[in-house]
Order: sequence, then structure tokens, then C-alpha cells
Amino acid sequence: MKLADGTQHPMLGFGTYKDAVDVGYRYFDCAQFYGNEEIVGEALSSTSVPRAELYLVSKCWNDTIYKGREAVRAQVLQSLKDLKTDYLDLYLIHWPVPEKHIEAYKELEQLQAEGKVKSIGVSNYTIEDYEELKKHMTVQPVVNQIEINPFLYRRQTIEYFEKEGVRFEAYRALRQAQELDDAIIKTIADKHKRPAAQILVRWAVQHGFAVLAKSSRKERMAENFNSFDFELDLEDMAKLDDMTTEDNLEAYRDTYVKCIVRDTPDHGTSKGVPEKFTVK
Repeated sequence: MKLADGTQHPMLGFGTYKDAVDVGYRYFDCAQFYGNEEIVGEALSSTSVPRAELYLVSKCWNDTIYKGREAVRAQVLQSLKDLKTDYLDLYLIHWPVPEKHIEAYKELEQLQAEGKVKSIGVSNYTIEDYEELKKHMTVQPVVNQIEINPFLYRRQTIEYFEKEGVRFEAYRALRQAQELDDAIIKTIADKHKRPAAQILVRWAVQHGFAVLAKSSRKERMAENFNSFDFELDLEDMAKLDDMTTEDNLEAYRDTYVKCIVRDTPDHGTSKGVPEKFTVK
């Protein structure tokens, strides 16, 4: 997919496994919090795939964001070292840490100007977080990486960001394989004679979201990668679009409140945590 800054973003990505390169993946999602950058760097350096064909994404974690701009810069430089590369294709703010994420984002703007990061973006941002950032940013984030799947399809948030020209990376696109036995998904999978995971990948792709589909098994990696040679019809899409429940939205609310201060000195407090924000 094409981002607002003119760069191209692959539609299907992966996390840590060298096998994924052999299958055909070229988009790799890393993060300080995942602790996977050194592993990915070693795996990718042992392949014959040219760096220009890879799309490397990473994110700085809350403790770094909380410490300020110098810590963010140091983390990006560490990511470059661990991934054995001179630049990152995309770098994100992992969570909108209250009162801290704006300065962290400003440092990403500077790192982009220096050529250490080609594109910059955010992750787990609500509409309200973005509107706060918008007052201070000079470079628009090209991506918001959030959980997106039929069980958590936040239409109002997605429509808002798409109108702003911000694209989506969908994490937990497969719901960590916990919902693959859902009756609706199984019915659609049987209809198309496809694995259930391919239905979830295809749903996200048809909505225009880049998909993070992770698995430790090479055969599953290949299955997920082969989700581009069929299409869900309007009836399929409508059924999948309508699967998000109020309970799922409330679970998202709880996760957001907990995670934006996780691993910071404000963890376990309500300091800076917004009382109201858009959930849907």
C-alpha cells in the first residue's frame, strides 16, 4: 500500500523467524518491547535478500518514551545496530504515554530528517491521542498500528484516521489463533475451501490494512502468505464486519488504560490516563 509520504508499504508482515524469508515475507515487525531485533538482524544478515527488498519496522517502548528524546534517539540507534542496517523503513511510538509521547514523536521527526528512519508513525493511538499530537507535529504519521480483526473492528476510529490519510497496520490480525474455530469464520472458510486464518488475513487485506500474521510453523507462514489469490464477497465481508461485540470493545478499553502507562513510573496510577476516549 502507498503511504502519505510516498513510500510503499508491504501488505503482509512477520516477526522473528528466518523461515519467513524463505516463504517470501519481506516486511518484518520488530520492537524494543519484543526483544526481537537482534534475532531478526542475525536472521536477515544470513540471507541473500538485498536490504532494499526488506521493509523493517520497529517501535520504542513506554519506559524509553517516558525518559524523553535522548532515550528515544539512543533506542533507535540501538535498533539500527541490532538489525544490522543503516536505516529503518518505519519507526513507531508504541503507546501514547501521557505527557511524554509528543516529545518522543518530535525526536522521530528529527531522526527522519537525518535519514535514519524513512517513515514515522504511531501505534495504539486513539482519535484523541492523534488530535493532541496533531497540534505539535510537523510531519504527519503515515501509519497507526493497532489491533484489527473481525472481533475488534473499530469503525469510527478507522474511518477517522483514513480521512486523515493515516494507514493501518493490523496486529493480532489472527487473534492469536484463539478464534479460528468461530462458527462464522469456519462457515466462510468452508465456502472458499480455505484455512480459517486465510479468511482473517483476506478480510484485513480487502479493507486495505497491512497485516501482521505471525506463526512459528513454516507451513502456517506459507498458508498466511497465500491469501492473495481469492476474494471474499460482499456477504462474507458484511458478516465479518459485524462480529465485534460491546464486550470486546470494553476489553480494548481496559487494555488501553493499562498499557499507556505500563512500565513507567506512573504504572498502577491514573496519572494522565484519559477518562474519556473513542473506543469504537
